[in-house]
Amino acid sequence: MANIKSQKKRILTNEKARQRNSSINSELKTAIRSVNTAIAGSDKDAATTALQNASRKLDKAVSKGVLHRNNAANRKSAISKKVNAL
Repeated sequence: MANIKSQKKRILTNEKARQRNSSINSELKTAIRSVNTAIAGSDKDAATTALQNASRKLDKAVSKGVLHRNNAANRKSAISKKVNAL
């Protein structure tokens, strides 16, 4: 444990940020999984709506600083290619 007061505060804020980031990452995984299940079921309409939802969540993660913008762009590109292939 740190002895310096500011470092103790920093540990607390880092923990809050870690929990927030893990929550956002979990939502992302769920959204991308829903796209993949719709693709596996070959349901074009469900896949497109799930793709819109996942894209929105990816953009939100970038704005919150959880993901790098290029990482999010690559993920969006990959899932949209799968949806367009239907």
